[in-house]
Amino acid sequence: MENLEDLKIMAEQWSNRGIEYLQKIPQDQLYAAVGVLLFTTVLLFLSIRLVRRTKSNTVLLSGLSGSGKTVLFYQLRDGSSHQGTVTSMEPNEGTFDLHSENAKKGKVKLVHLVDVPGHSRLRPKLEEFLPQAAAIVFVVDALEFLPNCRAASEYLYDILTNANVVKKKVPVLLCCNKTDKLTAHTKEFIRKQMEKEIEKLRASRSAVSTADIANDFTIGIEGEVFSFSHCCNKVTVAEASGLDGETVQIQDFIREHIKP
Repeated sequence: MENLEDLKIMAEQWSNRGIEYLQKIPQDQLYAAVGVLLFTTVLLFLSIRLVRRTKSNTVLLSGLSGSGKTVLFYQLRDGSSHQGTVTSMEPNEGTFDLHSENAKKGKVKLVHLVDVPGHSRLRPKLEEFLPQAAAIVFVVDALEFLPNCRAASEYLYDILTNANVVKKKVPVLLCCNKTDKLTAHTKEFIRKQMEKEIEKLRASRSAVSTADIANDFTIGIEGEVFSFSHCCNKVTVAEASGLDGETVQIQDFIREHIKP
């Protein structure tokens, strides 16, 4: 109780000193200080609102060359397959309503979609777009998955350990494309195999250094077998078929993170 009384006395003393100090300040200076404080507060409030309103609408389509990213890009843009197989050597990008939303009434936020080339020599282009990414769709060929499992897992690992992705917790959709084919692998099989490959990558790269040489961050939980659920950002798995125009799960993912 004595300590509480001492604190009350001390608070009263500081309060009285503060009042005395304010009374000594000329009124014009006091009003100017209050005005500056109010102006700074309003400016800070408006800046925060502006930042919230200008949240990125960029979605990246990434993955190995031949996985079907470009066909998915055209399906999402205008509902066409762009004459089947297309290999991009330069990024395809555009800002538009998703094709399925063209007939919708009301306000719909435009999506800035970027199809990043998957060729190994052109992958550094991905780095140019990652700082603006609100979401990433990583496309895997479910038909020719096994021969490309290692390469696809390495590419995805590089994305998941990128500083921009980790710090901003950019959501990633692992999109298993071409699942309409009879011999295509299921999304559950693809997820498990890629988790196994990423676990191997974690072990091999941590053996070289306590931190990845080519990456900004490590992923997973030490002492546990890797799972996508261990990532600090949300990683989900979906199925699609670019040639058949089956892109509903991709569109749902985009609209989950790019809202009107």
